[in-house]
Amino acid sequence: DAETESLLCPGVPEHERILREIESTDTNCIGPTLRSVYDGQEHGVFMGKLDGRIRNHDRDIEKMCNHHFQGFVDSITELLKVRGEAQKLKSQVTETNQRLQDDGKGLLTCMDELRLCRLQQRNIATSIDKFTHCLPGIHTQQGSG
Repeated sequence: DAETESLLCPGVPEHERILREIESTDTNCIGPTLRSVYDGQEHGVFMGKLDGRIRNHDRDIEKMCNHHFQGFVDSITELLKVRGEAQKLKSQVTETNQRLQDDGKGLLTCMDELRLCRLQQRNIATSIDKFTHCLPGIHTQQGSG
């Protein structure tokens, strides 16, 4: 335990202080801190403390990753569902587009036929109008001949 360790190794509180300093200090100032460890005689004890601290941080990181991993998995599962729905929607849009294109071609054909019929109708009406204007002359010709 910590009390026994501090009795056996009197520099342990100093090691804790140094570890805290390393964790919270700007990396530019870390040189003097590390030098104080190597100048002392308990560098092995300090390395053990450092390894313990690293393991604790690794466990914390692992817990955090595990906590967020399930959310990540859920998000990926949801994205796969969305992808499937998007593919279905794309297929439906493609089919609808094809039907509209086909119907549009038929409509264009009908519109072209209607245009030709209207042109014929106009030509017939123009011809009737011209003949109507010519009728008095034709009647006059027939009556005199």
